[in-house]
Amino acid sequence: MVRRVSTKKTMEKQYFGTDGIRGRVGKFPITPDFMLRLGWAVGRVLARANHGKVLIGKDTRVSGYMLESVLEAGLIAAGVDCVLLGPMPTPAVAYLTRELDACAGIVISASHNPYYDNGIKFFSNEGKKLANDIELAIEEVLENSHETEVIIPLGKASRLDDAAEQYINFCRKTVTPSLQLSNYKIALDCANGANYHIAPKLLRELGANVVTIGTEPNGRNINTDCGSTHPVPLQAFVKQEQADFGIAFDGDGDRVIMVDHLGEVVDGDEILFILTKHLHAQQRLVGGVVGTVMTNFGFERAMQELDIDFVRTNVGDKYVMQELAARNWQLGGETSGHIICLDKTTTGDGLISALQVIQAVVDSAKSLHELKQGMNKFPQVLCNVNLQKKVNDAQLQRFSSLANDAEKDLSGGGRIVLRPSGTEPVLRVMVEGENQQQVQEIATQLANDVAAITNH
Repeated sequence: MVRRVSTKKTMEKQYFGTDGIRGRVGKFPITPDFMLRLGWAVGRVLARANHGKVLIGKDTRVSGYMLESVLEAGLIAAGVDCVLLGPMPTPAVAYLTRELDACAGIVISASHNPYYDNGIKFFSNEGKKLANDIELAIEEVLENSHETEVIIPLGKASRLDDAAEQYINFCRKTVTPSLQLSNYKIALDCANGANYHIAPKLLRELGANVVTIGTEPNGRNINTDCGSTHPVPLQAFVKQEQADFGIAFDGDGDRVIMVDHLGEVVDGDEILFILTKHLHAQQRLVGGVVGTVMTNFGFERAMQELDIDFVRTNVGDKYVMQELAARNWQLGGETSGHIICLDKTTTGDGLISALQVIQAVVDSAKSLHELKQGMNKFPQVLCNVNLQKKVNDAQLQRFSSLANDAEKDLSGGGRIVLRPSGTEPVLRVMVEGENQQQVQEIATQLANDVAAITNH
């Protein structure tokens, strides 16, 4: 069994989390003055030495206009050129950063969060998430510079008008040139986010009959009762339109979940299973597959049956990516739908992942519902325990003891995972097993016991 009990964070970093900087707009650090300083610091660390350019993309949040302006000003003050991309999916910025030989890429987005949150994600010139030492270097400049110094010569700003078309052309190259979708009706939910103008265009160019929801962003409706975190509207829409399947992205387009023609959700674990099985059958799978501690136990069982290596990491695409790189493997992902296909691109990409599933559907001449067969998902219950104060080492030991005792009741047919949230003061209790009622009872009892210890 795999169990992780950890409250460790990157203590030496003050601003950067597991995926950039994120928070409530108007509250530090998501404020205009901090973002001005951040742009300047990024320019000094990432681009000034190379006299290069930095790309800036954003999702559809209304606050993106404000944050884009001040980041641009900070970068220009640091003597760095800016290229504005407009609303673009996060993975599109990663692609364009390396394609256009930029020093860095910046995405203004809070991913699947509500519109009143926002954040900043960064990519290196290779289109990959920033290394830890680079994030530390940026923070050091922020801490040691109390004003935004103007560097001469100043940078300039320009706009890349064909950014969307360049990204669409790249996505098309990740599937076979002969892929033709004229026989398919696809329901699409773009979460009123960054994919609203890209995914429908691409799928229509491939010949599909595309019907859409979540493609009318107004700055405040991103992720609101739509997208990959709220699949119920898409489930109903697929059945209403009698579509062959549905696709839902999150606000910045790095996650995807799907819905089969029966209206059943196909989550990230099932998408990963379909892609793994398809590549394995074609003898194109390099190495094994990487999941996280939250990946359903049914996926692990399915990999055992296919004789494919499978390893787990902590939650976060950053950790999945690190494990893939360390093992020189190509495929990994999370239950949330953050799928990484390193043979196609350098980061998690919802649209490219969806295209690979579509390729599997067409190649096999099977429905999405048929393709997900072979992975029997175990019942899984997740409870959140609010933390009123910091957890100490003695409490962690008691948590581990409780988890060990509770896991014995699963008789080797399940898992228990305790992990802290990376974005809020809660401890997540996940129990997985073969019997739904037993799993629910264990999860509830364990959550109550943890709460009693934590908040005593």
